[in-house]
Amino acid sequence: MEVDGRRVWGSTASAYPPLLSAGVRVERCHDVELTEALLLGYAGRWGEPRSLAAADARLRGAPVPPDPPPRAADPPGGGQVALFEPEPPPGDDPEVLARVYADQAARIARTEHPGRFRLLVAAESAGALVAAEMGATGLPWRADIHDRLLHELLGEPSPVGGPPRRLAELSARIAEALGVRQLHPESPHELLRAFARAGVHLPNTRAWSLRGVDHPAVPLLLEHKELYRIWTAHGWAWRDAWVHDGRFRPEYVPAGVVSGRWATRGGGALQIPKVVRRAVVADPGWRLVVADAGQLEPRVLAAVSGDDRLAAAAASGDLYAALATDAFGGDRAKAKVALLGAMYGQTGGAAVPALATLKRNYPTAFEYVEAAARTGEGGGLVRSWLGRTCPPRSVAVGEEEVGPPDGSGARARARGRFTRNFVIQATAAEWALTLLATLRGHLAGTGADLVFFQHDEVLVHAPRERAAEVGDAVRAAAVRAGQLLFGATAVRFPLDVSVVECYADAK
Repeated sequence: MEVDGRRVWGSTASAYPPLLSAGVRVERCHDVELTEALLLGYAGRWGEPRSLAAADARLRGAPVPPDPPPRAADPPGGGQVALFEPEPPPGDDPEVLARVYADQAARIARTEHPGRFRLLVAAESAGALVAAEMGATGLPWRADIHDRLLHELLGEPSPVGGPPRRLAELSARIAEALGVRQLHPESPHELLRAFARAGVHLPNTRAWSLRGVDHPAVPLLLEHKELYRIWTAHGWAWRDAWVHDGRFRPEYVPAGVVSGRWATRGGGALQIPKVVRRAVVADPGWRLVVADAGQLEPRVLAAVSGDDRLAAAAASGDLYAALATDAFGGDRAKAKVALLGAMYGQTGGAAVPALATLKRNYPTAFEYVEAAARTGEGGGLVRSWLGRTCPPRSVAVGEEEVGPPDGSGARARARGRFTRNFVIQATAAEWALTLLATLRGHLAGTGADLVFFQHDEVLVHAPRERAAEVGDAVRAAAVRAGQLLFGATAVRFPLDVSVVECYADAK
């Protein structure tokens, strides 16, 4: 079904990959499932079934079927990648699509800011197209370079599947430094017990706790943590499962995080360590155009709050430096502490005097996040600029429990910190999605492909002779995204753009 040049379907994740495998690309779409999730959240019904069948059942007053469980991605070995189904799924019923689409359009029109919400739906749907296309295209990946850097970092792999040589050596040295015969450094329980025997009592084994301890085992343990993470997340087993024919093809999950940020279903695409990025190398005759939006969330705060003085500072290339000159006596570090403290709810230590300065000089921006925090502490819901609504307090988000406040306290404050940042982080995700959708249009006809997207960073694989043109297109897309979201704001959203052969060489 098509409406106003848009393909309307139940789910891009299901309908688009078979078309891509047949060589068909869709210019625009309306994703019913993603839109239903946004509208349910807006109505305070976060988490209800969002499929086309569920949306239609609600319209007809019929029993609402549950959403099918998320499909675990299969490692893309043996020919067919995990993104593709063996056969195209059956098409959606046009009558059902028309009925649900009309209902969604009517519900969008009843939101507080329909124009903004339509942009959110369009950006979310376009992002789903990009996600499928990136999964089909794949990120250029040199398995030989990856293998070489793994040997450099970890030593030879174990022939029996255990830790590689370097990790085994570090484990032995850590055990010796702690005076025990054998130790598994990846086990927090064993580590805490070994340190306690050595007279060192730790609250946990996280890196920030360990760095405060003067003990010969600590530097060895910190090195082990870093290398162990690489081995388990991007080691030889990962390479064999996910890298084939010179490409890494993860399955991206648009809006996989409550703020609207993406997630992945297997492959860990959104957490590629810098050292592992050495394996991401453009094809011969091609280049990687890497664009990174610096200071994105502080700039979003300047735009959404309507604080003219902060917006004027955000018109510069370095927001923190401009703030320092304007209100913090030239102290850039203090300006950064103040702005990040306001957005993330840091209220103690060095943040106290910095926050006081921020509140005095930028009261409108300060009150914007404070109001979001108060709403969250009181159990209310907050929304992004375009209308994405945070989950209710009964839903746990990540490691932070945002369940019913305990009256006085810590849980309510945690909820307030969550909503304080949600209004900014979710809006930043909307800006990034809008940039992505705009850039996708700019790249048509260039031969270049979007191959990676991570929060505020975009990678394009481009023919060498078109790389400069693609860099200009990325910058233009950033400007356009700011205009579409915020209109005639003074806030700039500058990008650091690098044209490189290897991802690790980008700024």
